[in-house]
Amino acid sequence: MKRARPIIAIDGPVGAGKSVVARELARELRYSYLNTGAMYRAVAIAAREAGVSPDDQDVEERLKPVLAAIKIKFDGENILLNGQDVSAAVVEPEIGDLASRFSALGAVRARMRDLQRAAGADGGEVMEGRDIGTAIFPDAEFKFFLEADVKVRASRRYDELKKKGASINEREVLDQLIERDRRDSGRELAPLKRADDAIVIDSTKLSINAVVAAMKAKINARINSAKDLKRA
Repeated sequence: MKRARPIIAIDGPVGAGKSVVARELARELRYSYLNTGAMYRAVAIAAREAGVSPDDQDVEERLKPVLAAIKIKFDGENILLNGQDVSAAVVEPEIGDLASRFSALGAVRARMRDLQRAAGADGGEVMEGRDIGTAIFPDAEFKFFLEADVKVRASRRYDELKKKGASINEREVLDQLIERDRRDSGRELAPLKRADDAIVIDSTKLSINAVVAAMKAKINARINSAKDLKRA
């Protein structure tokens, strides 16, 4: 079924600027914005509160009631987990690591896939994550893959965490990013990778505004081209 408005998928590794770019792009286009990474972090928080570890031998079985009951909502910049604001907790480095490990589990990915597809069913959505254009919405009308040099990504992530009060040094952030890249790219289920038809943008030397402008230019060019074809 054709969507009323398009889905814009933005994938890429940690620190490439996906969240801030997706949020600004959605604002300018007057679309909704969905941070799927925050959803996986919310799962990690819910699992931790339930005493479930990714190292548990029966982890997927233990996660079943957690996933069945989970409710994730976005309220502006805040994320609500089962009605509780967990915005501060989702940025904790420990939660980021747990989210990466839990996201490799089939039960977790299936539940998040259903929630994400439901959120974008009518289109008019900017979604960012690791597998939006490959696994969640492989038929998205617009797909972008945002990348950047790993040291630049680590520096950005470090600045972000420091502003939020996290106690961590830049070397630790770099090591964590390298490990996250390895884990996310190497997992069996929905690994981090560029969709064949995605537009690649390297944000290493670009400002947020420049990245958003580049994406808008690509979107507008394709929309205008489609209009010209209809008129021909």
